Amino acid sequence: MSLDRSLKIKSALIRHRNVLTRAERITSLKEEERWSETDSVFALPKVAHRKSHTGRKKAAQAKEAAPTETAAQAEETETKE
Repeated sequence: MSLDRSLKIKSALIRHRNVLTRAERITSLKEEERWSETDSVFALPKVAHRKSHTGRKKAAQAKEAAPTETAAQAEETETKE
């Protein structure tokens, strides 16, 4: 017998969602200063909600930095000779 969907553990239900609730959209708009308390809560502007990728920039920067360091070292050795 299968387990009902409503009985799943809470941590399994946490995941990236593309659609935000109205409260989450208002919070995001407040942070960007695109919404004030006097504005209507209906017909809110679109809010982009992107999933962040942690650690990818550091790895990409390390790959880019390594060849430039070797190129700089090669230039130094050429000038010394």
